[in-house]
Order: sequence, then C-alpha cells, then structure tokens
Amino acid sequence: MTLSLSERSAPFPLTRRAAIAGGAAAAAFLSVGARGAVRLPQGLFSLGVASGDPLPDGVILWTRLAPEPMAGDGGMPPVSVPVRWEVAEDRLFARVVRSGTAQAEPRWGHSVHIDARGLLAGRSYFYRFIAGGESSPVGRTKTAPAPGAMVDRLRLCFSSCQKYEVGYYAAWRHVVEEDPDLILFLGDYIYEGAPGTVGKKDVVRVHRNPEPIDIAGYRIRYATYKQDPLLQAAHHAAPWALTWDDHEVANDYAGALAEDNADPAVFLRRRAAAYQAYYEHQPIRAHAPKGPDMRIYRKLDWGALAQLQIVDDRQYRGPHACQPPGLIEAHKRYLGTIPDCADLRELGRTMLGATQERWLDDALGTSKAQWNLLAQQTLMTQARVMDPGDTSDAVHYSADNWSGYPAARDQIFRRWAEAGTSNPLALGGDIHAFAAADIRHPDRPDGPPIASEFVGGSISSLRPDPDFKRLAPENGLAFAEAYVRGYGRLDIDAKGGQVTFRGLDDALREDSGIRDIARFALESGRPGLHTQAV
Repeated sequence: MTLSLSERSAPFPLTRRAAIAGGAAAAAFLSVGARGAVRLPQGLFSLGVASGDPLPDGVILWTRLAPEPMAGDGGMPPVSVPVRWEVAEDRLFARVVRSGTAQAEPRWGHSVHIDARGLLAGRSYFYRFIAGGESSPVGRTKTAPAPGAMVDRLRLCFSSCQKYEVGYYAAWRHVVEEDPDLILFLGDYIYEGAPGTVGKKDVVRVHRNPEPIDIAGYRIRYATYKQDPLLQAAHHAAPWALTWDDHEVANDYAGALAEDNADPAVFLRRRAAAYQAYYEHQPIRAHAPKGPDMRIYRKLDWGALAQLQIVDDRQYRGPHACQPPGLIEAHKRYLGTIPDCADLRELGRTMLGATQERWLDDALGTSKAQWNLLAQQTLMTQARVMDPGDTSDAVHYSADNWSGYPAARDQIFRRWAEAGTSNPLALGGDIHAFAAADIRHPDRPDGPPIASEFVGGSISSLRPDPDFKRLAPENGLAFAEAYVRGYGRLDIDAKGGQVTFRGLDDALREDSGIRDIARFALESGRPGLHTQAV
C-alpha cells in the first residue's frame, strides 16, 4: 500500500469509541491522589510519532508529550501520564491487533517507547497513541521478514546531517515518495551550535535556543527539529534505524574528550544530558542511558536477504592522532587536519572500543545474510585533505574520520575477508557529500575489491569544498560530489541491486525537485562498483 504524504502524516480524529477504549488515557484530567486533579494541556502530540528497529514480531513505537515543545519540560505537569497505544491492520483502526497503556514519566521528558510485540513478520501496520482526550497522528510501520525467510527485495533510503539552519527538508518529501521498507539515518540528527543569523553564511532559519549543555536545552533543540512537518512525515511513513555522530552531543568529540579538550568530567555531564535527550526523541531499541553511557550498536536482520550492523564510532573512540604534546593538558582545541605520523598508524588506536570491536567481529563472522550492510557514520576510504595552514605538498588527513584511525578500519576490512562475510557494503554519512569507492584488502591494495562503500550525502548540511572533488581520483573515490544535497537509495534482491544517489535541485526550497546524480549496480558475489549511466 502506498500513501500520499498528506495521508501518511495526517492526524486521525479521536472518535467516541477510541476515547472509551483509551480509558484513563483519554481523560483530559489526571487524578494524582491527595494533590487532586491535574488538567493536561492540549496539543500533546506536537512532535509527532515514529517507529524503528523492526523485528519479525515487533517494532519500537515512539512519541513524546510536549504541548509546549519549546519549553524544557515540554509544558507538561510533573506527573506520570498514562498513554494508550494501538497497532492496527488498517488506517481506520477497525482491526486493532495489539494495544496497551504505558506511562509517560517526567524524568524521561514524558517520552514513550513501546516494544510492540506479537505482530506478524513482513507486514505493514498502522499505529497511534491516545492521551488527554487527544489522538496522535497515525504512523505506518513494517515488521522485518521472518528469520531466514527468502525475501524478494529490500528498499532502504539512507542519509545524515540535517542542520536545521542551512536548508529545508525537501529530501524527506522525496524519501516518503520512494516508499522505503526502512529509513537509515547515520548521524547528526540535530546540530548543537549557537543560533546563527538569517541571511548570514547560508542561514535560512535559526535554532530557537542557545547552544544546549543540559537536558532542557537538548530537549528544546530536538523539538525545533521534530516540529518540521517534512521530517515528521518521514517518521510517519516508515520505520527508521538510527545511529548518532558528533553533533547530537558536541562537534568532533572523541569519547570523553570535547573538541576543545575541556575538563572530561564537565564534558561527560553534557554527554549524559545529550544521550538522554537522544533516547527521549528516537524510536531506538536500546536501554535508557545510565549517565553518560548508552549502548546503541546493534544488528537488524531482513530475513535471509540482509543484515545491518549498526555501529557507534563516537562513545568509545580513542583521542585524535598526531596532536601536539600538551594539547589535552592545556585544554586547547584539537587539530582537525593532521600529517602522517607514527601515532596515526598505532595498532591499538580504536574508533569502536574493544568490546564493540569484538561484537562486530562476531557479527561479521556469524551472519548468514546474503548482503551485509555496515551502517557507520563517515567515509572509510583513506582520503587526503588539504590543510589551509600548510602550503607544502605534505599529505594530510582528517583526524576525525576513519582516516585518523586506519588500523581500526583495516581490522574491519580484514575481518570481511577472513570471515568470508557475504557481499559487504559500507554505508556512511558525516562528510556532507556524496562518495562511492571500492574497498580493497589493506594487505593487497592493488588486488580486486572486497567490498564497496557509499556515502549518501546530507539532508541539508553544507560542504562547499572544491578540493573534495578535485582530490577524488587520488583518494580512490570513483564518485564525489560536495555541492549537492540529498540521500542514497539502496535496492537489493537475491541477485544484486542498485545504489542510487538522489540530489536536490535546491535544498533552500521546501518544494525542491530531485534527480538521480549517480547509479551503481550491485552483483551478488562480485564485489566492487559497477557504474551505470544516469
């Protein structure tokens, strides 16, 4: 079933039957014992609904009650609120198959995460929430196919980097029209910086609160993004799988180190607030964070056809390489562009941390899927960059992506080859550009490809960098485009498939058109890029 954008995102009116079924959750007043009754404000579902991390028998359903979304507490009274949830086979909810009531608690920003189980594999469903006499917008979701099931196809749209201030979300309008089975978001859902000024440096709309450092500030920043109708419509249209990158917390952070190497204890308090806000606003299958710690790396299977290994390259990574002595001790900003140095090549340097590395090694060795999709945040290919402060011809790399952690990256490549991982593909984001490259065994750089990687552009964030495309051939990139924003679409079946890069005509317009800017054929059992004419 394919729904129009308006059909997918429109609220469903609360009927008398639904109000009765909702019981206490449908009442505008809450009884709070000796404190009497508390009246709930209207507009509880201003941030929409979402679903994510589908399993064969279930899916995560999300909403957050926020009648005043630009307030740190969402405008909610400091009491728990019962919220009814329903999953149905039809949009009119005549055939409800699962339902229940959950508590939206103040300490979690009145967010609700439902692990709706008991559903049938490979089926589309509709879902909604009811509270305070209101019904939420209706979302559409889909369960994964049964374990080991032969699957006709998977359509997955992937992107990252949706800075609110520098563009509109026309890309999400087109993603909805693609009718994907799953949407994969690879980091930088929000940006944490201070507000810009409209008309200056490509700012078309501004963040509505100062740079967040506490839970109230991060909630307001998420609410700014979540209120965008095109982003809401994309959440209402299909289940998502997400990971984070740096801007969900602070630019270019590495583990417990901030960009400016501030006191780690202070930074970890900020990270704790940011991780809690992330949990409060995303349909992610994860336990609630404990202080500054929250595990989000995980696997998702799509029958026998595909497995996604979704990693976290921020929380556990080591310090940036090749930094001047005393930089951390002096709390000075790290160097983002670095020369080649001995530190860069140290075998113990990690992006994922030892525990996550062992988990990934096991996943790559035990996966029975025909296609294995490594969902990671950035560009994996070792890429030279220009250092504006160095006029020599010395080679420089980004300290913040896999080029700054080559041993950790090569460990993954070797594991693909050693374990015979079937049809590995790396999907990435972060760099505000489209890129495609063959991946070769690190010990046989002139050998045949063992995999391919695709970086699917950005929803709105900018990279006005002429050197990115100019240096693409010597960096081993078969395709590079830094001036067009959009997303990637992956279509795979048992024999092969296609990756299509979709580029917006103008990300400064909500009604922007879109076009294919590159296509790459995939062949099962034959790794490497096979470019197709656009």
